[in-house]
Amino acid sequence: MQTRKKYIFLTFLASWLLLFFFGREQLRRFTFFPRRNVAARRSWPRWADRTLLHSFAEPRELQGNTDTAQPSPRARRVAQLSTSQGSRCRMESCFDASRCRNGFKVFTYPREHGEPMSESYSKILSSIERSRYYTPRPEEACLFVLSIDTLDRDPLSAHYVRSVEQRIRSFPLWNSGRNHLIFNLYAGTWPNYTEELGFDIGHAMLAKASFHSKNFRPGFDVSIPLFPREHPQRSGQRGWLHHNSVPPKKKYLLVFKGKRYLTGIGSGTRNALHHIHNGQDIVSLTTCRHGKDWERHKDTRCDQDNVDYEKFDYQELLHNSTFCIVPRGRRLGSFRFLEALQAACIPVLLSDGWELPFSEAIDWGKAAVVGSERLLLQIPSAIRCIRPERVLAFQQQTQFLWDAYFSSVDKIVHTTLEIIRDRLLPHRSRSRFLWNTLPGGLLALPDFSTHPRDFPFYYLQHGSGPSDKFTALLWAAPPLGSLSQPALRLIQAVSRSQYCAQILVLWSCEKPPPPSGTWPQTAVPLTIIQGRTKVHRAGCRELGYTPRSTSHIELPPLLQLSDRFFPYAAIGTDAVLSLDEHSSLSTSEVSASQPHGSGQDTQWSLQGWQ
Repeated sequence: MQTRKKYIFLTFLASWLLLFFFGREQLRRFTFFPRRNVAARRSWPRWADRTLLHSFAEPRELQGNTDTAQPSPRARRVAQLSTSQGSRCRMESCFDASRCRNGFKVFTYPREHGEPMSESYSKILSSIERSRYYTPRPEEACLFVLSIDTLDRDPLSAHYVRSVEQRIRSFPLWNSGRNHLIFNLYAGTWPNYTEELGFDIGHAMLAKASFHSKNFRPGFDVSIPLFPREHPQRSGQRGWLHHNSVPPKKKYLLVFKGKRYLTGIGSGTRNALHHIHNGQDIVSLTTCRHGKDWERHKDTRCDQDNVDYEKFDYQELLHNSTFCIVPRGRRLGSFRFLEALQAACIPVLLSDGWELPFSEAIDWGKAAVVGSERLLLQIPSAIRCIRPERVLAFQQQTQFLWDAYFSSVDKIVHTTLEIIRDRLLPHRSRSRFLWNTLPGGLLALPDFSTHPRDFPFYYLQHGSGPSDKFTALLWAAPPLGSLSQPALRLIQAVSRSQYCAQILVLWSCEKPPPPSGTWPQTAVPLTIIQGRTKVHRAGCRELGYTPRSTSHIELPPLLQLSDRFFPYAAIGTDAVLSLDEHSSLSTSEVSASQPHGSGQDTQWSLQGWQ
């Protein structure tokens, strides 16, 4: 009996312990467990708490952004669809790289007769079809672009194309969007302007303006700038900053002139811009006069704001300001961004969450000030602390980026394609240094090199210059197989120059070169390279030369001369002094500051240009 009571007690104790450790939330409901203060567990501080943060927005606007707000059923369905189809896409999971075995080629779908198309999308397709990557054959394409205009996906817009999803699913090449690129400038509609496109993109990549970082898929999507319909197809105007013509600081320090949204998304930031206006070096002008029912929502500031708004010309402000505020509009991007870049007006970005255009390649920290919408009042003091030399560097970088990547639709589209191409060949991709330094990524093609040392124009960007040493390359084609005495004297004269680092003899003769013991003693290394004096018949035809026999043949003299300009691995200097065996030079002539010697066939070249 005593043992039975003992087991009952142990069983009750074990049950109580299990309930305490694994069911404490349920136990708290009993009166003998005191309630904790639920309010103490909330996140702190609340943005609507006016005692903690001085706010320039209405409390109801801030409360709408709290974590207690629940998305609508439609928003949840869209989010679920996006997650299931392509939000986790990366190049390695949603792109078939095997289609690119024959190179990076882009195919645009044939344009259907009578298909409505905006002027901007027509420019994009024309840019692709004029690029070096375009192919009219879909079987050899690596990337596909739809002929359906997807730029404007606002259902209230006149350019909105309906039934896109049904149409693209009927395309044999669609394949759930794999290896497709979709361009978009406007997404969503009033009042929330979400980034919904109105159709399932599947596994397609997006080249999209106003991209939010939470929706952007790094290494897969491309953020592009919002550009107007009249943006030029090719060339485009140059930036407004000319060398030594504009001082770092101008008449105005900071300016803004634009719409003020009275209600809806984006209104909080633009409503607060008047707080930094001082009428002197900071000019911030807004107008309520836009939209159909602005008078119904006008506040006490509207009348005076509209009067002040007309006192300044927008172009005059752009020309005469050092910094330009670029706040978010209804969407994150705006035309003002490109306008500020072209005008060398350093953009001050107030658009939280915006994935900046071509952020994968461009270092925007060198050309723009990225601010926070919640810290607007700190912007004036922050930009006043920027040193004049830094201001000038920012202005110069805006001009480089505008001219290199944004001044035309062609450059925007080609930059998009080059970024995608770099992802497919990461071992041959351009570094951020090449993208962010003159002449830019569109001109420094990775087909030739991806290392800055192979591009002479990058030396100054590194703060250095090319070495004063050179390699002497002597082209020799003696008919008897031995160098003449003048050629040997030339080798000795060149080797005694203080600027000579090495001598290479390009032996372009059928007979083998003389043994090493017969060459003259030199103060620098002497290397013999066997020239390419023989090629196949097919190679000669490519060079425009028809051989007389079917066997290996000797190159004609003009083709032999081209051997001197091959980038031989033995060349270890930036400069090359190209010599002919019949040249006549003295040591003093070689060491002279003049780059050209007295020999008729003497020539300097930079190895990076060979």
